[in-house]
Amino acid sequence: MGILSWIVFGLIAGALAKWLMPGPNPGGCIVTVILGVVGAFVGGYLGTLLGMGKVDGFDVRSFFLAVVGAIVVLAIHRAISKK
Repeated sequence: MGILSWIVFGLIAGALAKWLMPGPNPGGCIVTVILGVVGAFVGGYLGTLLGMGKVDGFDVRSFFLAVVGAIVVLAIHRAISKK
């Protein structure tokens, strides 16, 4: 899947991650969306490393990896920003 696809996936995953993890978010909505894009890349990369196959299209597995990656990155950002 191309870079542009992961950016679009990340935008959606970031919004969904924010919805799944409500509460105060340091940095606001824009930072959350950026973290979603980063999380989508991280989720896709880790999914490929863990042997879940090549992430190269829009499917449920790719979307799940993007959302999980966005949630992980958002949780790490919240933990670091509280200190």
